[in-house]
Amino acid sequence: MTTARVPAGDRLRVMLEYRPAVTTDPSPHSGTFATDPYDPTHRSLRALRAGAQRDAEVDRAARSFWRELPLLILVALLLAVLIKTFVVQAFFIPSGSMLETLQIDDRVLVSKLAYVWGGPERGDVIVFDDPRGEPGEPESTGEKVWRNLAESIGVRTPQSEFIKRVIGVGGDTVEGRGGIVYVNGTATVERYLPRYAVTDDFGPTVVPPGELFVMGDNRGDSIDSRSFGSIPEGDVVGRAFVVMWPATRWAGL
Repeated sequence: MTTARVPAGDRLRVMLEYRPAVTTDPSPHSGTFATDPYDPTHRSLRALRAGAQRDAEVDRAARSFWRELPLLILVALLLAVLIKTFVVQAFFIPSGSMLETLQIDDRVLVSKLAYVWGGPERGDVIVFDDPRGEPGEPESTGEKVWRNLAESIGVRTPQSEFIKRVIGVGGDTVEGRGGIVYVNGTATVERYLPRYAVTDDFGPTVVPPGELFVMGDNRGDSIDSRSFGSIPEGDVVGRAFVVMWPATRWAGL
């Protein structure tokens, strides 16, 4: 018997074009059914199953996010309070005592760490506790919590803090004479003063050791050391170092 020889090229073409006729795919119903893996319907079913699995994973992730959201908000608020207490605080400018350096409604950032390794220097813009010691209105626990949060993000002014510029430090003699401020007998150059600022005569005043003589840049509309005296360095909250809002006024101090 003579065996027919198949050309090598034809054998290769047959091998490449071969595909199994059927395969058995588990069915969600009873039994199994035969499907062609190259059938478009079979590929569509697999795509539907994959899409359903992805949708289920997205739903689980969304439910997990909403469950965790209250905790994330609480952590963010606690971090804001901790940062405000120990690192940096946003401060809202409520008055015109520091015009034109600081405008009403400006927001500045105050560093709580500025004087860890040294004291305030002449020219620094500082925030400090109200030296007059006037008691504020009684607050409930909820009001205290809200006030601290509002102060942390700079939408409310701390009710017992001032912002002024350091003019003299401990041991200095400060005097206002003829519209000019003299420190230790030397006239100060105050380029930050507005043109309309008028400095009335005062002093001379000797600043005690460990204290600061502070004044507002808007000399005619500022309650400062000319009225309440020098302040203890321990009452300083921090140094204002930048105007952060509005964005058009962003600048260092």
